[in-house]
Amino acid sequence: MLMPAESNHPVFRAPDDLNIKIWRYMDLSKYVSLLDSSALYFSRADMLGDPYEGATSHANREMWPQVYQGRIPISDLERMSSYHEFERQWTFINCWHMNEHESAAMWKLYARTCDAVAVQSTYGRLHSELPAHTYVGMVDYMDYRTEWMPEDNSFYRFMRKRKSFEHERELRALTQHLPYAPDPNGGPFEVITREQNHECGRLVPVRLAELLERVYVAPTAPAWFLAIVQRITARYGLNVAVDQSSLDSVPVF
Repeated sequence: MLMPAESNHPVFRAPDDLNIKIWRYMDLSKYVSLLDSSALYFSRADMLGDPYEGATSHANREMWPQVYQGRIPISDLERMSSYHEFERQWTFINCWHMNEHESAAMWKLYARTCDAVAVQSTYGRLHSELPAHTYVGMVDYMDYRTEWMPEDNSFYRFMRKRKSFEHERELRALTQHLPYAPDPNGGPFEVITREQNHECGRLVPVRLAELLERVYVAPTAPAWFLAIVQRITARYGLNVAVDQSSLDSVPVF
């Protein structure tokens, strides 16, 4: 029995409209990989390119003495910093752009050539297709210099980004697989090791026919590229419409 992604988690907020469209923009090689693997690629958080992934805010550091008032020694809080960095390599993230319409900015940012593809789904479809122990929610944008980041759940650090990224309107899926081992002291519970992760990311299988609603090629792509993407899509047995983006359609005056 298929179990969907986790629901009702306080950190992972669903959009008001569960059928809102979501998009992933990519080059052709990544699209072929998606078809060939029938899986979504989840990158390690520390390899996404944003050094603030999984970080706490500067404001938290400054406010610790007032917030904790000696109940937790500052030295203990400081020691958590190295664990937070370690945790990033075992946290895997898959990113989508949430928008009812195509985004010219996203085409330029994530599909820099005309040989590019965007796959379109919805929040509801993504949530239904991802397995248990995977979480899906909207990213919150904050000022890391002045705003407090909640500290009662470590997932908050992976669902916050700086305000300079607000244009991304990101919906992200997340899964975390920390390395556990038997307690070396003989205790009854497993403990988290500090093993280093040698993976760059992980593939999470999905049913593409259920996940994807439509596929678009870049607005500047030539006709032959559209035909190639249509043939490749059909060859992998995916019955989904493949169209050209209309962002560069000729205006009427």
